[in-house]
Amino acid sequence: MEEREFEMERELKRYERPSKAESDTDDNERDVNGNPKPPITYASEGEQEEFVRVPKNRIGVLIGKKGETKRAIEEKTGTRIEIDSETGEVFIASTKDTKDPLAVWKARDVVTAIARGFSPERAFRLFNEGEMLDVIDLTDIVIGNEKNALPRVRGRIIGRKGRTREIIEEMSGVYMSVYGKTVALIGNSIQIEIAKAAVEKLVRGSPHGVVYRFLERRRKDLEGGAGFVEI
Repeated sequence: MEEREFEMERELKRYERPSKAESDTDDNERDVNGNPKPPITYASEGEQEEFVRVPKNRIGVLIGKKGETKRAIEEKTGTRIEIDSETGEVFIASTKDTKDPLAVWKARDVVTAIARGFSPERAFRLFNEGEMLDVIDLTDIVIGNEKNALPRVRGRIIGRKGRTREIIEEMSGVYMSVYGKTVALIGNSIQIEIAKAAVEKLVRGSPHGVVYRFLERRRKDLEGGAGFVEI
């Protein structure tokens, strides 16, 4: 998370504009006749690009009925999205309509969330300020090499009839998707921290009751603070 925040801060510096006061006094902001220079365009077409590979069985969800999901992401971010239905390769680029310097990143995260099993409606939560995506690769933390280790761990995280997953969502305020070898979380930084800790405890074998009590304690940290999203 710290690396991501550092990267975002670094990218934001590329788009910082001088303040009005600085512009009024800086000769570099005026032409030879003393007139203000035209504003700089910071996100020209194709300047920013991202690439995502989407599982083939999620391509239809990403495109949506008559292309409505893909179109909605493009309209909300001002980006251009190209999808190769054969390979699952998704190319995202800025356009002349891109206003937000982080728009391409936001579109990338929404596409990734859909690829990791979220519905478009849930993935669109990432358009809200302060919301982020965290994808946990279970193969990085699963203990044991037995054939059924991953399915067993997935079962512990999901719970009977999905109840454990629901409890994690309710207690932490995140949206969670268990898909393939990954667990994806959408929420603010505090919510994700709590949910991620709960998932890791389950993966490492902690009893469900212990994890639920942990979530109950941490829920109190959120009350009156970060808040919850209705799910």
